[in-house]
Amino acid sequence: MQRVLKHTYSLCLLVLILVASCDIKDDFALPLRRTQITSFEVEGQCDAAGKAWAGAVIDNDTRTVDVYVCDTVDLRSLKIKSLTASKNATFTLESGSSEAVADFPKQGVDSATVADVRVDFTRPVKFVLHTYQDYEWVVNVRQVVTREVSLSGQVGEAIIDPINQNVIVYVSTSQSLYNIKVEKFSIGGLHGTVSPDPTLLEACNFSRMTTFDVTYGWSREVHQWRLFVYQSEAVIGTTASVFARSVSATVSGDMQNGSQPQVEYRLQGNGQWMRVPEEQIRTSAANYTAEIYSLLPDHTYEYRVSAGSSVTDVQTFTTAPAQQFENGSFDDWHVTGQAPRQLYLPWKEGGAAYWDTGNHGATTVGASNSTSVTEGGRTFANLQSKFIVIKFAAGNIFTGEYLQTDGANGILSFGRPFQSFPTKLQFDYRYKTSPITRPADMSSKWEEAYGRYISKDMFLGLKNKPDSCNVYIALLGDQDEEEYKGKTYPYIIRTRPSNLHLFNTKSDNVIAYAQMTKGEDVNEWTTVTLDIDYRQRNRTPKYIVVVGSSSKYGDYFAGGDNSLLQLDNVKLLYE
Repeated sequence: MQRVLKHTYSLCLLVLILVASCDIKDDFALPLRRTQITSFEVEGQCDAAGKAWAGAVIDNDTRTVDVYVCDTVDLRSLKIKSLTASKNATFTLESGSSEAVADFPKQGVDSATVADVRVDFTRPVKFVLHTYQDYEWVVNVRQVVTREVSLSGQVGEAIIDPINQNVIVYVSTSQSLYNIKVEKFSIGGLHGTVSPDPTLLEACNFSRMTTFDVTYGWSREVHQWRLFVYQSEAVIGTTASVFARSVSATVSGDMQNGSQPQVEYRLQGNGQWMRVPEEQIRTSAANYTAEIYSLLPDHTYEYRVSAGSSVTDVQTFTTAPAQQFENGSFDDWHVTGQAPRQLYLPWKEGGAAYWDTGNHGATTVGASNSTSVTEGGRTFANLQSKFIVIKFAAGNIFTGEYLQTDGANGILSFGRPFQSFPTKLQFDYRYKTSPITRPADMSSKWEEAYGRYISKDMFLGLKNKPDSCNVYIALLGDQDEEEYKGKTYPYIIRTRPSNLHLFNTKSDNVIAYAQMTKGEDVNEWTTVTLDIDYRQRNRTPKYIVVVGSSSKYGDYFAGGDNSLLQLDNVKLLYE
């Protein structure tokens, strides 16, 4: 009897982990037994642009910490304000990173208790975390030093060499080297100084090499920089280039400083040129970026750029096709197995799979909770949250493939091949919420796994509040591809705690993203259109991920037993 109960418990655990994994969010918890850095902050911390504060990116899979700092701090002796790790973990700092490696606080750094801990971050720094075994972590600190040079008549971007402390600028042949107006000259960074300051003069003579004394924001040391200005025949020439999407394109290139480029385009074979409005063209010191909208997918266009008397050659680009989902109507399903453990699969029998669910694990001990329903002339996905034997599980559906059972856990792949640029995700849905009666397992193991990232009070506060459904889309690059049993997959999800790998919506691999959550009843079929946010507009996606779940917090085994999400007509729009 004990052996049977133990087997049943393992199978239930498998079902719950697989089902929950299909509702993965960027705040998903990290591995249960790994020793992790939980906080990291240094003085001068900022975002990649150096304009605002931003938190460190802590990656527990690669055991790396990445952070940006502004140009007011010295990387050679950077103060750590916070460096904490898993409970009972201790630190060892690699030799040579600090003047007092041996005295580095073994329990990490907390600004409230440690006054001044400094480390040399001019190169990646290794920390070893010790518990029952050792884990090596690497911290990368990148300093944002914004240097800008803009001269009258400038052609192209200035060549700024901070290693050799040289600046080379090209100006047009019509621009006299003896009478140049300096508009920007921040070679010392935003917080540095330049002496003499050429921007204060009406005009400068740059007919020969000129030197400047420069100090940086993190040091009073004076550095001598050299400026070389040369005349160039080039104005725009053939520097115009394009990145085409499905219904838009970006044209960019170099130009002479002070000129206003005109960008024109037309369908190949048409006689009339259309001009890009000036408000869709951005210019800086010596380059431009123009956005062209309202294009037709899978069509070839011609374009040209002019500035003054200079005109580029006519060039062409082809927009990407308007790809769509397979079985986005969810009309095609088939059922295998016998009641009460029938396995519902969202594709035609004998056909190719495009969508999948966590049913493969659920039917091991019970019925599918992600099924097909036909009602009122339409067939749709019926995603039901329910309590299965001992744990809560959310109904789900996703673009991808269930791969294999791994002991009491699962391995699955998110994503299908995709190389297009939709602007919106549209779908029909109904939702029935229910009170959250299961606000997650509050055992000591839950606290160890999730407590450092998600407040226990937060989950306790969810009890009896309305559950929420969750639908999201992500366009991915190829950075997270992984080979499994001889085949390459877009993004492999592993639920085994000792080898946990879950979806991270904040990854640099996510090119575009959109999400909807809803915590109230929607009794009538309702059409939702989500604007897809392109975080990177110059990358072509390779995969598409769409996930729907009946309980937003299903990955924490939290939700309402009767929450029901019904999805239909999932499609991509190109506008």
